[in-house]
Amino acid sequence: MVIFPKLYRLLWIGGLCGMQTACSLFTPVPLWELVKVSGIAASTVIAVGPSKATDTVYHIHPTFKKVCIELNPHSQAVEILPALQSELRLHQIESRIYEAGTGGNNCEIWLHYVAYIEWAIPPFTNEYKTYLTTATLTLRNADGKVLSRSSYALDPVYGMGKWSSVRSKIAPVVTAVVTGFEN
Repeated sequence: MVIFPKLYRLLWIGGLCGMQTACSLFTPVPLWELVKVSGIAASTVIAVGPSKATDTVYHIHPTFKKVCIELNPHSQAVEILPALQSELRLHQIESRIYEAGTGGNNCEIWLHYVAYIEWAIPPFTNEYKTYLTTATLTLRNADGKVLSRSSYALDPVYGMGKWSSVRSKIAPVVTAVVTGFEN
């Protein structure tokens, strides 16, 4: 009986498996498998890519530590309010949410928002889920004068950041509205 070294034994077993139709240890087209994996990785990176603020308008105004957020009943993006409040907290700004025309009579600064969503099936799942496509934040004083404004829009070509969280999409917009700097 001839004893094979380990490498020859593995090659021999691999050869036997390659002749079997049910053995899937080796792919007949390794380059094609590499292309598929690369495509999946690239689409996943694009889907959760970074977001940025656009079309920022900022007028010099005094700093503030409190803001009232006007509830937009027509916005279907339910995750936007917690995201807005969390991001404002990072800028050391307290916030309260009010329905239009109720409360907040002592608010000096108001944050108004418009947000739109769409539905699609994310990668690696089979159920529809919402994703934020556009959002615009407008900061106004009590007299209604615009102090700053900024927007987020999903990249129309590659859909960069399509499946990123609402908070990661809205974070650069909040920063732009508060500081005037787009990230």
